[in-house]
Amino acid sequence: MRVRFGPAVAGRRVALALAAAVATLVTAGADQRARAEDFPSRPIRLVVPAAAGGPTYLTARLLADKMERPLGQPVVVEAKGGGGGNVGAETVAKSAPDGYTILMATIGTHAINRTLYRKLTYDSQKDFVPVSQVVQYPLLLVANPKLPAQSVAELITYARAHPGKVLRASGGIGTSMHLSGELFVHQAGLDMPHVPYKGSAPALTDMVGNHVQVMFDALMTALPLVQAGQLKALAVTGTQRSPVIPDVPTVAEAGLPGYSATGWIGIVAPAGTPDAIVRRLNAAVVEALADPELRQKLIEQAAEPIGSSPDEFARFIALETDKWAQAVRSAGITVD
Repeated sequence: MRVRFGPAVAGRRVALALAAAVATLVTAGADQRARAEDFPSRPIRLVVPAAAGGPTYLTARLLADKMERPLGQPVVVEAKGGGGGNVGAETVAKSAPDGYTILMATIGTHAINRTLYRKLTYDSQKDFVPVSQVVQYPLLLVANPKLPAQSVAELITYARAHPGKVLRASGGIGTSMHLSGELFVHQAGLDMPHVPYKGSAPALTDMVGNHVQVMFDALMTALPLVQAGQLKALAVTGTQRSPVIPDVPTVAEAGLPGYSATGWIGIVAPAGTPDAIVRRLNAAVVEALADPELRQKLIEQAAEPIGSSPDEFARFIALETDKWAQAVRSAGITVD
């Protein structure tokens, strides 16, 4: 037996369904606002997509300490290296979009890897929402003291005379250290095999032991070894000399004209994180970076504090992605 409803009854059913849907949306919106107003009510997990002890990790520790005051909750730094930063990035991309798990994004995870890797388990544009750029920094080209080259020009001459013999370390495939080196060997026309590590710390350890001979690394991690006489500095990768080591020339002025490369670090959250929570995190980052003590520590390590808005950081990431896509393609570099 089939029961037919008249137009009035059907209309009431549609109206009730619409009312229920609207009520659900209103409730969801209210719940989201309540979560944002209460945020944070527990510790925040800041994932670093690199090994402990490297420049990204050290910057994260410094920043996390200063973010705790404006947030009123601990910011726990967790190193999750591997895959050129992809392991840590994937972890955050798949986390709940509630602001309690955020990523220390790098030039690798959010600019280089998109073109470098044939297969990624995350989308750097769709799976994250930018919070703020934290710092940008030049890299330092260092060499083992036993390498018979005292300048970039001498390194190029020596490497050309000994193809495949000078080993080039990095903190992982797809990192700024890796791609800065690839750009260097491509422009200079060198055969310097790449040896990737899971972070700067183990790479620098092997550099000191002369298992690898050269490396592009952040000043904050490489400079102490230079000052201790365990490594020698050949050049910085920026367009200008660093005020931290003004006697060290740029790569361009020391033997490879036209070369420049800088790294950067920022914070992103999983896509879908409420705007109010993103703004709360952004305010905490900006306030932390305004702290004179933190700024001085970063500047001493040749890192320039930034503290941008989410929109500014989004535009910056887009520009960097295009820039490094061209560099990766021109160098013919891909990773499966």
